[in-house]
Amino acid sequence: MAIAKSAVILILFFALACIEATVPKVPRIAGPDMFRNKNVAKDVLLPGEKIVSVMDFGAKADGKFDCTQAFMSAWQKVCHQSTGPTRLLIPPGRFLVSSMFFSGPCSIPSPVTIQVQGYVMATTDISEYENGDWLIFEKHNGLKIIGGGTFDGQGKKSWEYSQNCESAADGTCARNPSSLFVSDSSNVVIQGIRSVNPKGFHVFITKCTNVRLRKLKLLAPATSPNTDGIHVSHSNIVLMSKNTIATGDDCISMIQGVKNVFINRLKCGPGHGISIGSLGKYQDEDEVRGIRIKNCSLIGTTNGLRVKAWPDRYAGAASDISFSDIIMEKVKNPIIIDQEYECDPGCKKKPSLVKIKNVHFQNVRGTTTSPLAVDLRCSKLFGCQGVTVRDIDLKFGDAPTTSRCVNTHPIFGGLLMPPPCA
Repeated sequence: MAIAKSAVILILFFALACIEATVPKVPRIAGPDMFRNKNVAKDVLLPGEKIVSVMDFGAKADGKFDCTQAFMSAWQKVCHQSTGPTRLLIPPGRFLVSSMFFSGPCSIPSPVTIQVQGYVMATTDISEYENGDWLIFEKHNGLKIIGGGTFDGQGKKSWEYSQNCESAADGTCARNPSSLFVSDSSNVVIQGIRSVNPKGFHVFITKCTNVRLRKLKLLAPATSPNTDGIHVSHSNIVLMSKNTIATGDDCISMIQGVKNVFINRLKCGPGHGISIGSLGKYQDEDEVRGIRIKNCSLIGTTNGLRVKAWPDRYAGAASDISFSDIIMEKVKNPIIIDQEYECDPGCKKKPSLVKIKNVHFQNVRGTTTSPLAVDLRCSKLFGCQGVTVRDIDLKFGDAPTTSRCVNTHPIFGGLLMPPPCA
């Protein structure tokens, strides 16, 4: 009897272990935002804070010498060999570096500051990027990247090898390296930094909490493939303000697991606009919820305000999303909910399994290069619930603009140009 009882206990332990292994890991939620009610725009040295320069470890500011080892040695000194407040300084000059891990947690009091005054250049041989990204920041509770400097991904040579990972269904697509990749971190400020010509995304935020992205200038040619400005996944409480993004893909893209995002005073264009999604690409996707976008301008973008989901794939959800006080200039597709993403007109695939509800468009005005200014195409299976469209004024030269509503019945109000869907 005792043997049988032990066997049952072992089976239960084994079953629980199997269940735990199949449950997707939820990103850790940090405590209170350490930057709350503080003027993060002002950089002040902490009492006794020391400065460690990459020049002290053999870096050469000539744009030719490989400074990777010097940067890593300086980081080790700052993060793992110091006890009091210490910051990493990248002084004026041009510094060539390959892929690097700025790993935490650090031994010094939070936050750790990286002050970038110079011009940091990525090596161009993409085979060197086995880690998948260029500058990787992981496992920090308190991180500031400031200083007004520039990160140059030197991506032009790698763009010809770029793959469209968005349409790859099997998940084997190898995306080009992001310039700044921040993961598993909380209380992060990236401010006053320029990023030019990344190989992949300019800034990639994933599995993070309490992130502030301010006064960034992210630049790449309109023809550069898959160079999203700011890409966010599996993160909670992300505040973006006063950013300028001109790139070859989405200015800002948000996918599964993103919650409580506020975007204010974004200047976007050229690029593909502001996108939530694509959704429903992966099995067991986490919901997108609580997105606020306001006081933004989009100039010459392919799309404007977009929620996109795949047909004939996996379940997902997006809710509590608002776009307000938006100015558009020559935007091709201003307002879109597209649950037939990358499916030809007259899509015959099975309807999307993504549930979309409570999406609000208010006070959007300007010009479009397409007569179809409001295009809401939702899933035949679920439809879009709680959509509102208010005070829209979008002009297409002297010609009228139109709306389309499929599998949704929005509430329209206020001034409306185009007129409501029939």
